Amino acid sequence: MNSGFASAHDDFSRGILTISQLNRAVATLLERNIPLVWVRGEVSNFTAAASGHWYFTLKDGSAAARGVMFRGRAMLVGFTPREGDRIEVRARVSLYEPRGDYQLQVESMRRAGQGDLFEAFLRLKEKLAAEGLFDPGRKRAPSPIPRTVGIVTSLQAAALRDVLTALARRAPHVGVVVYPAPVQGEDAGERLAQAVELANRRAEVDTLLLVRGGGSIEDLWAFNHEGLARAVAASRIPVISGVGHETDFTIADFAADVRAPTPTAAAELASLPRAQWLTRVEQAAQGLRRAQRRRMEQLEQRLDRAAAQLIPPRERLARQRDRLASLARGLSAAWSAAQRDRASEVGLLRQRLIAQLPDPARMASRVDDIARRLRQRQAYQLASLQQRLASHAAHLRALGPEQTLARGYAIVRDARGHIVRQAHTLEVGEPLALSFAEGAAEASVTAVEPDRGTL
Repeated sequence: MNSGFASAHDDFSRGILTISQLNRAVATLLERNIPLVWVRGEVSNFTAAASGHWYFTLKDGSAAARGVMFRGRAMLVGFTPREGDRIEVRARVSLYEPRGDYQLQVESMRRAGQGDLFEAFLRLKEKLAAEGLFDPGRKRAPSPIPRTVGIVTSLQAAALRDVLTALARRAPHVGVVVYPAPVQGEDAGERLAQAVELANRRAEVDTLLLVRGGGSIEDLWAFNHEGLARAVAASRIPVISGVGHETDFTIADFAADVRAPTPTAAAELASLPRAQWLTRVEQAAQGLRRAQRRRMEQLEQRLDRAAAQLIPPRERLARQRDRLASLARGLSAAWSAAQRDRASEVGLLRQRLIAQLPDPARMASRVDDIARRLRQRQAYQLASLQQRLASHAAHLRALGPEQTLARGYAIVRDARGHIVRQAHTLEVGEPLALSFAEGAAEASVTAVEPDRGTL
């Protein structure tokens, strides 16, 4: 502060000053030489004018000073001081020139002791941040479609009514569970933490709202409780905090998964409006119908391609005839090989029998036994082969011409007994022999027509 102020102002160099000049010079001197200062005192003679300005006297045990706080600044305080309140103000020292009264022009105001509380707030915030409780990576997004929302607040709080009203308007289908706890008082922070832990133990809600209306830093101090911050950070249920006004910040706000500026905003963040979800459901249904239609079109195309790849009956019959012929050849080869194997085995047995001639009775008995087993095995093999042959024969008959004739077809032979396959080989008047499934008939050619394509 400049103590040589008299020489710093031109007005004081004049011979005689008017009262107005003196007061103006003193006001300028005070404003230039005394910076913004914090002042503590007790409120008296408080008046809230119709203009919105506040006028009061700030005093202590032995002195007093007038103060003024203009409407724009007063609107930001968050509380209205009352007679006898102890407050701290940040003010400029000025002079009210018309009366020559020295006054404090207040820029901001807080309740006495808020400086200590704010320092405690910053220390706790720094401590918990260093532990990682506020890391964005551990925060989770609340469920976009909650079935039930939990609310931690006082049953008497206006914030509870605001949240219930907002949920009833936006999402009447969402259930609500209230976990009551005091939001102000000595044990409020601990009780709030217990309510958050209770909600986690019961695990009956999808999102948890921690809400309270606005107030001073003392009013909101329960939400700066370290135990509450740790309970919120450890919560398995996503937590949305909506404490105070938009300008209010608490430790619980930093620990929560989402911070809302007000309790009503917290309710709005907890669930989307029912109409919006109905619109989304309708859009999803339309998308499902479009996908189903595309799938049906794809399947229809696949069916058309499969139908185009079907084998005609004539070609299928030809393949079956070829396979039957191959099976017959394999059966014949198998029979011949079995006969050779049996003959070889008999030869070996004969040689062994001859080698053991010194005991003809035993060898004769053994030969008889081996011959018996050979006959049994050969009979079994022969029966098995006959059964397979009968099966193949039945299969062959099923694919033979008799079955074709039974379906209404006929075999046409010319005069030489050859089967007629092409009409252009016939001549008019040529006799024909017709064979049917039952019986036969004779006919003659009356006309020969050119090939008109396959029936």
